[in-house]
Order: sequence, then structure tokens, then C-alpha cells
Amino acid sequence: MRTISHDEAAHRFFTEEDGQRAVLDYTLDGDVMTITHTGVPRPIGGRGIAAELMRAAMAQAHDHHWTINPACSYAAAYLNKHPEEAEKRHLDDLLDEALDESYPAGDSPTVGGTD
Repeated sequence: MRTISHDEAAHRFFTEEDGQRAVLDYTLDGDVMTITHTGVPRPIGGRGIAAELMRAAMAQAHDHHWTINPACSYAAAYLNKHPEEAEKRHLDDLLDEALDESYPAGDSPTVGGTD
């Protein structure tokens, strides 16, 4: 398992392998993360690195409740090829919202009994 790093100031996810750096760049406008570029040098291509960068970006977007705009052709192709990942994150968000509405932070649910 490789380490994916996130440089928030540069809006970049990256990893190093065999002395080569692979990157995913994005912009952020409000709550929209636009993935503008993914780049994996040819010598380390075909190892699933771009997909790992996408998963890291999707996790960041999910954690911050951002929408992903796949402006980069790889990002668009990845989301088209893996709609279940985008859908699962959407369903998780809906469930979180429903739970927050049902049980506000100061209102913990009563479990297992009545008065």
C-alpha cells in the first residue's frame, strides 16, 4: 500500500514511487472540488496509482461535504467506470444528514426502553 499525501495549500494529492511523482491537482470554489489534472509518469504507469489518487480526493471531498467536478478526462472516466463509489458516498451523505436531523447533537436517542 502506497502513501498518498495531500498538500492542501497547493490543492494537490501526490505520491512518490521509484523516484517518480504522480499527482492529482484540483481547485476549490466554495464546496465544489474541480479535479483539473491527474498525472502519472510513464515509468510507473499501470500500477493503479491514478485510481488511488482519485480515491484520496473523493475521501477528502466526502469528509468536507464537497461536490466533485471531474474536469480532467481521467477523473471523468474514473467516475464513469466506478459509479458505485460516487453513489455510495452520496448515499452515506444522505444517511448522515438523516441521522443528524433525527438526532441533533444535543439529543441522544433513548435506547431500549420506555418511561
